[in-house]
Formats: sequence, C-alpha cells, structure tokens
Amino acid sequence: MVVQAVLERELPQVIPVSSDEAPGDAAAMTGKDLFELGDIGQTELIKGELVRMPPTGHPHGYIKVNFAAILHTFVRQHKLGCVMGGEVGIYTHRDPDTVRGADVVFISNERLAQVQSDSYLDIAPELIVEITSPNDRWHDIDDKLTEYFGIGVQIVWVANPHRKQIHVYRSLTEIEILTVDDTLSGNSVLPGFGMPVAELFE
Repeated sequence: MVVQAVLERELPQVIPVSSDEAPGDAAAMTGKDLFELGDIGQTELIKGELVRMPPTGHPHGYIKVNFAAILHTFVRQHKLGCVMGGEVGIYTHRDPDTVRGADVVFISNERLAQVQSDSYLDIAPELIVEITSPNDRWHDIDDKLTEYFGIGVQIVWVANPHRKQIHVYRSLTEIEILTVDDTLSGNSVLPGFGMPVAELFE
C-alpha cells in the first residue's frame, strides 16, 4: 500500500553564519566540526549546513524508549549487535557532509565491526526507527528515508503515536501499514522478533 500523507511543521531553523561573513563565503561544516561543538542541542547537519531541530514532545520520547527497550532486550538476548538511541548521528552523505539524527537504530555485529568513525556512524545500520511528531512535515521524513536507503539501511519503521500506526518501509516503494491489531516482525533483519503493535504504544 502506497502511503500518502501530509504532516505539517515549521521549517527547521538554519543556524546563520556570523554577521561579518557572507553565506557564500562560509566553508561547509563537516561532521567532525559538528561533533567537536559538543552538546549544542538537537541539530542535524544537512549538506554542510547546521539545522536546529525543535525539542520533541513527551509522547514522542515515551514511544522512543519503548522501541529502544524492547529492541535492546531482544538484540542483547540473541547477541545480534547493538541498539542505539538518543538521536544517534549517521552520515548519509559526505563532502558536503550530512549527519542525520535517528531515534533508534539496530546495527549488527558484522556492520558494527566496519565502523571507523569515533563520532557518528559511518556504516549504515540495518534498521532505523523514526517516531513522528505532530509538527513533522512528510517531505522531511521522505528526505530522510531516501537518504537512509541510499546508504544501505534495510528497513525503516516510522511510528505514528497519534494514529498508533507503524509504517514499515522495506524500500521507498515497498510499504506496509500496521495498526494496533497487527504484529510487528523483524523480518530478515531481526529473525524471530515479533511484538504486538499495541504494546509499543502502551
């Protein structure tokens, strides 16, 4: 089923260059530069430009913890790899750099062993979970999906807390919508994983 949705939000704020430097003169920020800034709040780097993201609401945070906890328990029990959360940074483009922040990711032991960066992931995780917020715009989510699949992510779960639905993306065109009556499975990425969708939103 092809998903058609429109979600509205304010435009993310591009952090301007200093007043004595014209935008065209500013060197593109790199992922290394961003990491060295330390904790500057929730941001993403998009083609060398720093973009400030608004804080998420508490429902978003609650659902994120649910996904992370359930995935972590399963992955650790079966020693499959690592589950990360908290807007973990992922390189989706280099030169100029784009670093996206994902809500929750699963990366296998095999792929984790290939990571060379000490900061953001420079190897794609197999699974990414994105939790939508009421102010999200659909084309922003679509941009992230395009980037994720472009670097080798295998599955993206887009969870909508308001509708209590999960959009399972196996590609940009292969999409399944799950409701509270369905069970979310790990497919080939997490063999044996299954969780009632309703429990993820409780």
